[in-house]
Amino acid sequence: MGLETAFGEGFITTQIDALANWARKNSLWPMPMGISCCAIELMSAGDPRHDIARFGSEVMRFSPRQSDVLLVAGTVTYKMARVVRKIYDQMAEPRWVIAMGACASSGGMFRSYSVVQGIDQFVPVDVFVAGCPPRPDNLLHALMELQKKVDKTSVLDYGDMPEREPAVKRELTAS
Repeated sequence: MGLETAFGEGFITTQIDALANWARKNSLWPMPMGISCCAIELMSAGDPRHDIARFGSEVMRFSPRQSDVLLVAGTVTYKMARVVRKIYDQMAEPRWVIAMGACASSGGMFRSYSVVQGIDQFVPVDVFVAGCPPRPDNLLHALMELQKKVDKTSVLDYGDMPEREPAVKRELTAS
């Protein structure tokens, strides 16, 4: 006779989910990919006025193996897209992606052959941050939205999680 039968179906799993999600959502460690001008606003999110530390994200990790949020800030070219995808693949599960700014979300004002029109073509994006460049407040709002998403997940989903595919699967051709 286990606790599942004594207190109802799934009692232990529910409590582990609540504890794990509380720990995960309050300690999201971003891997900043400051590719262009949005990186300046990303840096200012850590100042005392905006205080990204309130959300447990003040520890910026520059190693994909130590981070769980890939924060892409700026214009991504096709040559850089391979690097961003490689860094994403090196991150351990569970992992999330934030596309910061108009360029990372949709290519922005750059409608040229060399610029990817949104990073959701080669990595699955969890939260899009609007703006050109977006203010640090928008980034903090995106972190709160990501915290809500993390809070709704189950620990059981991560063990044998299928590989998430981007919204539009596109092969990155050599140029």
